[in-house]
Amino acid sequence: MVYADQDASADLLEQVNQACARGTALQIRGGASKAWLGRPQQGEVLDTRSHCGIVNHDPSELVITARAGTPLRDIIVALDDAGQMLPCEPPHGDDGATLGGLVAAGLSGPRRPWAGSVRDFVLGTRVITGLGKHLRFGGEVMKNVAGYDLSRLMVGSFGCLGLISEVSLKVLPKPRCQAHVALALDSGQALQQLAYWRQQALPISAACHDGEQLRLRLEGGEGSVLAFRDRLGGEDFAAGWWQDLNHRRLAFFHDRRPLWRLSVPDNSPLLDLPGAQLLDWAGAQRWLKSDASPEQIRTSASRLGGHATCYSPGCTDSPFQPLPPLLLRYHQQLKQRLDPQGIFNPGRMYAEF
Repeated sequence: MVYADQDASADLLEQVNQACARGTALQIRGGASKAWLGRPQQGEVLDTRSHCGIVNHDPSELVITARAGTPLRDIIVALDDAGQMLPCEPPHGDDGATLGGLVAAGLSGPRRPWAGSVRDFVLGTRVITGLGKHLRFGGEVMKNVAGYDLSRLMVGSFGCLGLISEVSLKVLPKPRCQAHVALALDSGQALQQLAYWRQQALPISAACHDGEQLRLRLEGGEGSVLAFRDRLGGEDFAAGWWQDLNHRRLAFFHDRRPLWRLSVPDNSPLLDLPGAQLLDWAGAQRWLKSDASPEQIRTSASRLGGHATCYSPGCTDSPFQPLPPLLLRYHQQLKQRLDPQGIFNPGRMYAEF
């Protein structure tokens, strides 16, 4: 068991109260591993890294609680020692990534369609609001919230709603057996095969078409994994490939053209856009390297019921897809209730938010 030994929440609360009194904007920052994803920021930097440490980890209860400035690598080491993992497989960005940044960005890895997203594993949070209050939402069990689940609203908010100071996450045991198989299928064939497999109970925990092959990760009990592995044929490859995908280290991402992440229904046809495409999440997440205009890319994603995010600095005014007016109004109303002076990361996601 690893316990926290540094509680700087009083200092964070004081910084927020001073900003409220002066009406000064704050840039919430942990390891800055995802600082590039969002609109340019102004204001005083509020560094969360002094507020760090694992508060509680009970392997038998499958729960870990830690402070927001805790390096993500420390969380992973503690879980690894207990034979456990973060099921949402969040990309680390680099060694500076923190737990607070994990929740604020809400990004999930290749296991997401089968295990769930970051939001699905957040049990509770402590949050400092723009009213200068340090509040606790949720707890350390799955069903303990009536009404709005504000802990999960923090996921993917990029620090615009409040300062996360502590997080409780549900974790899971590591799978007993893994196999990694590459099949010689083109993109269209891969999507058809994946659609067929979705109707069956199979030990697939990741599926990606890299432009040349369909790559699968199989996880579960030894019997089911090995039986399906033998049934598939194909070629084995190293487990580290999934980490390279998750952290965008594959050769595909080295292309100098702008990088876009498109989230679409997994049964969507191939996108009729110029450039190179990589299909992750069994087709639900499409990485695109293209010189097409932002309007063309976002229109293509919208027609399929999805949205597009630009991952290359400077390729568009805001990397995030503009919200419909009604949804934007709900976002603005929520921001007004939690951060009435707009001091937390103003404009990071949208100019109006």
